Amino acid sequence: MASPARRFSWRGATIVYEQHGSGPRTFVLVHGIGMGRKVFGDLTRLLSSHARVIALDLPGYGDAPEPPKTLTVERNADVVAAFLKRQEYPDVTLVGHSMGAQVAVEVASRHPSTVRRVVLAGPTVDPRARRASLQIARLLQDIAIEDPVVWARGAREYLRAGPNVRLKFRAMLRHRPEDALPHVLVPALVLRGEHDLVSRADWCAEVARLIPDATLVEVPDHGHETMIRDAAPAAAAITAFAASR
Repeated sequence: MASPARRFSWRGATIVYEQHGSGPRTFVLVHGIGMGRKVFGDLTRLLSSHARVIALDLPGYGDAPEPPKTLTVERNADVVAAFLKRQEYPDVTLVGHSMGAQVAVEVASRHPSTVRRVVLAGPTVDPRARRASLQIARLLQDIAIEDPVVWARGAREYLRAGPNVRLKFRAMLRHRPEDALPHVLVPALVLRGEHDLVSRADWCAEVARLIPDATLVEVPDHGHETMIRDAAPAAAAITAFAASR
């Protein structure tokens, strides 16, 4: 059973979080652009049978209030790191999906003491595709092959993300994960859906190559939303990685 949703504020920015399960290991879930913690319902249920799971709404997403100014990826990472320092959860695996993977990279590179390991699922942004039109086209192509459940959850969360989605998208595109990846010194799992048209195979291989200690795993028959639709394969890969590292 989930704990009541709570708020954590730091320097004018607020995240909303809820806890599921318990145990000596902690998984912290960070969503992608336009999403929120509720899209991880299936993954949360599966992981919480093994450990404590903390699902977040980043500032301005889901139930979290819009900050006075749209946050950069680095600023989002600083808020998440401040939250982790305050909570002192044991054995933290930070799991970031899509833009959330960019946040996870910055947490691990800027605040390494806050996490034990990271999972980068469908990591963005490929520097060869750092254009809004190309990113949107790839996302629409990927969504076209997804289950209607993904469509419904995604549309709902994009509406909840408010009028500043365009500014948030711009902040995501301006971030340069390739500069931070070599500074991720904790073990990393790069997780990719086999049919992911947003986070393509060559880019995910580059992400794994740039991190000193990284493993690349591909989930068969899934696309970019591999942790939202039929999350069982992703959950299995994440729990196996955490147990081994």
